[in-house]
Amino acid sequence: MKRMLIATLLAAAVALPATAALKEGDAAPAFKVQASQAGKAFAFSLKDALKKGPVVVYFYPSAFTGGCNIQAHTFAVNHDKFSAAGATVVGVSLDSIARLNEFSADPNYCAGKFPVAADVNGDIAKSYELAIREIAAGKKDTRGVEIDHAAAERTTFVITPDGRIAAAVGGLTPEANVEKALAAVQQLAQRPAKKS
Repeated sequence: MKRMLIATLLAAAVALPATAALKEGDAAPAFKVQASQAGKAFAFSLKDALKKGPVVVYFYPSAFTGGCNIQAHTFAVNHDKFSAAGATVVGVSLDSIARLNEFSADPNYCAGKFPVAADVNGDIAKSYELAIREIAAGKKDTRGVEIDHAAAERTTFVITPDGRIAAAVGGLTPEANVEKALAAVQQLAQRPAKKS
């Protein structure tokens, strides 16, 4: 019985999702990357976005896949709430900019509400110390198109204007991930401003 309990606990530990290595209080690595919003590519700079307020950087495995579709749609539906709290949202994946031009404009997912960035080599994900896994050859997205890139783990970082991580959200369903990020942003908005 004891051996069975230990085996069950070990199996559960192995099944747990990886958590982000960067934690609350860590410096968020700055990045500049090609991104797309409403089907139009542009250069996104985290440093520039932070000048306007907090930034929600959410890493997701791949555009046009089940959980990522849900998460993008949930961010789009809640976009006004993030904006009301002064936050910018940007999604980051290892997708090509061509895939992201379609994804960012799709009314069922991003709906043109926020940018999604093409971290094609996974350099940004690695700088945030996220796990990257290869996607099995022949795996297709929800449109039936083959996925030709690796995937970063689903993790969201809420970054304060001074470049620090206020919250790292991982290991949750796509909807719960967005809800927790929104709660973190709203909590930041309620903090009194620091006097300089």
